[in-house]
Amino acid sequence: MYSYSLLYLPVSTYSLICATQLAFHAIFSFLLNSQKFTALIFNSLVLLTVSASLLAVRPDNSNTTTKISKGKYIIGFLCTVGESAAYALLLSLLELTFRKVLKIQTFDTVLMMQKFPSFVATCACVVGHFANGEWKTLESEFKDYQMGKVTAVSWQVSSVGLLGLIFEVSSLFANVISTVSLPVVPILAVIFFHDKMYGVKIIALILAIWGFLSYVYQHYFDDVKAKSRTSLPIEEAFGSA
Repeated sequence: MYSYSLLYLPVSTYSLICATQLAFHAIFSFLLNSQKFTALIFNSLVLLTVSASLLAVRPDNSNTTTKISKGKYIIGFLCTVGESAAYALLLSLLELTFRKVLKIQTFDTVLMMQKFPSFVATCACVVGHFANGEWKTLESEFKDYQMGKVTAVSWQVSSVGLLGLIFEVSSLFANVISTVSLPVVPILAVIFFHDKMYGVKIIALILAIWGFLSYVYQHYFDDVKAKSRTSLPIEEAFGSA
């Protein structure tokens, strides 16, 4: 669905629709993970969604695709909505698996959740490559793509980190972290690749940081309340004594 979305839609339209991912995730987290929504969390989701949308309509992210038919545009639209909902559902199901199925609080559990789906995906890709004959060009692709090894390792580290966030906090928080990275990438592009910087990127970054801090503060507030509840019985016991 990701591939067909980028094939049939302009990048700006694709990015705008992908911004709905947090909304889908909020619904799935509420239904599957019993996620409680406070004013701070709602504020965080809105700000991060707006931040991602601003990046989608920036001038250098205009329509970069050729003219496509109405039918293909509809297919691209439906695929983008579908992949946004599917990815949000996937993260919520991962959290549900950690909490309700595995119930093992170890790092090996996180690695297991990374290894087995990756193995199945690799098998599916290998079968596809051999079925259409593309396996013959794999060696040349490896050699031509100079950053292939670094990208592969970085992607695995990112995937394990995402699973770790789901394992330790929640799937919604992991998605929030992923969304925060969207406005940070243009800033890094300015630093390392001397990309152009203008007001929309700055506003998007400010909104993303604001939304992220709102979510983090909510977790801090919940942690303080939890510690106060655990210490209260001890204080009452000493008081009664």
